[in-house]
Amino acid sequence: MVPDDQGGGLMRTDLLSETVAGLDEVLTAVDAFDQALVAGLLRPRPAQTAGLTGLAQAVAGTPLAARVAEAAEKAAGGAASEDHFVALAAARTALLGSAHDALMARIEEATGRPRDEETVPQPAGEQAVNLLAAARSWLSDLARSGWQGIDHDVVSGASPVVSAMLPDPALRRLATLLDGFAAELAASCPGASLERIPARRWADLWSRALLLTLPGAAEAPVAGTVTGRLLPLGVDVHEHATAVQAQVHAVFEPADGGTPRLVRAGVAVPKPDTVVGAGLWQLLRPHMSLLAAVSEGRSMDLTDMPVTAEGDLVWDDEHARQGEPADAFATARVALPTATASATAPLDRHPARIAVPVFLEGYTAHKDDDALTFTLAGGALVVDADRIPAAGPLTPEAVVASGACIGLLRWDAGTYLVQPLAVETTVRKKAVAIHAGGWAGGTTDKAGVKAEKAATDAVAVLRERAGRLLRK
Repeated sequence: MVPDDQGGGLMRTDLLSETVAGLDEVLTAVDAFDQALVAGLLRPRPAQTAGLTGLAQAVAGTPLAARVAEAAEKAAGGAASEDHFVALAAARTALLGSAHDALMARIEEATGRPRDEETVPQPAGEQAVNLLAAARSWLSDLARSGWQGIDHDVVSGASPVVSAMLPDPALRRLATLLDGFAAELAASCPGASLERIPARRWADLWSRALLLTLPGAAEAPVAGTVTGRLLPLGVDVHEHATAVQAQVHAVFEPADGGTPRLVRAGVAVPKPDTVVGAGLWQLLRPHMSLLAAVSEGRSMDLTDMPVTAEGDLVWDDEHARQGEPADAFATARVALPTATASATAPLDRHPARIAVPVFLEGYTAHKDDDALTFTLAGGALVVDADRIPAAGPLTPEAVVASGACIGLLRWDAGTYLVQPLAVETTVRKKAVAIHAGGWAGGTTDKAGVKAEKAATDAVAVLRERAGRLLRK
């Protein structure tokens, strides 16, 4: 929500609560196919056949129609090959891509922000075909066994494939996905004893991994370089037991005076599961100077920084230097409304990947049990407080007391949500800004210092133990 006299217009939150035409039908077809994967496609039952047929019917009239119809027929007879599974995964991905596009169109209408009309170029790189085929074979075996039929023998088939892929940077994206997917499945074995199966999530991972086995699909081609000023908005933290990623959302102002655009800059590192909270920054900081600029409230001056067609900066500290002070809320009020968004790559078109920077103010925050909502002139917007990281000073309580918010607009479980990245609130009668990434570059905050010290001690112990093992 940006005041008109500051270059923007009110965000139409009422549009976010309206029904998106065709969305329910798409998700119904996807859910039916996902249920077919639960029991496996080795000997499909009538209900599974219906799910396969529904998927084929949903893409009828598209270029995928003939191949998916054949794949559905073969799968229904328990005779699907790897190519047939790829076709089914492509159909499922295309349907979720159409849902993504419809949801994004609604967001663009609500925010009034334009999107870059350029498409993402198709990659043309070469990769180790034998390893891709091996991964495809394992994923096909998973589809035949189904989630209820997984056991350690089936899941362990991924291990040699992942080990062979990891040394090759071109295959590391797929290797990481397969490794994490296999770890989730292994932790759930045997599938027959599971009380609850995350059908949508596992089908997402399965279909994405299967399409990434196509040569070149895992590449993110660099579209060129950019020179200008980077104005950070906030940091989104993704934490896993063995890895962590920090993704900085920002507005980029080209040095030639061109249209500002939304960009992202991310850094991901492996981590031990004992390092959590503020300790994560110790692992991330050495790889990206931008994190210090975020916590200090500064811009970054970029020179020939590589960037992908999707607006992801391929960060290199040699192409960046610290700039002048830049308040994130000033950026959100003035620069964000006119910044264009980049196109989305085909494989990234998924409702779960929606994360659009927005600025909200003039709302009233309500907390009812575990539910937190912002009530605005146009309606109510659910706040996804669960995504607020423990690695920063931002808390749900600060969000409740806030009057302005920089966040990411997402879509989950049938509704739009806002994930707070930073809020303006009043502390001891003084207006202050609290950022989720406020401790990214270090902090003098008492809570932050205490958390960092605990993490430092944990990392020191782990390094000492690792050194002892290496000496042996």
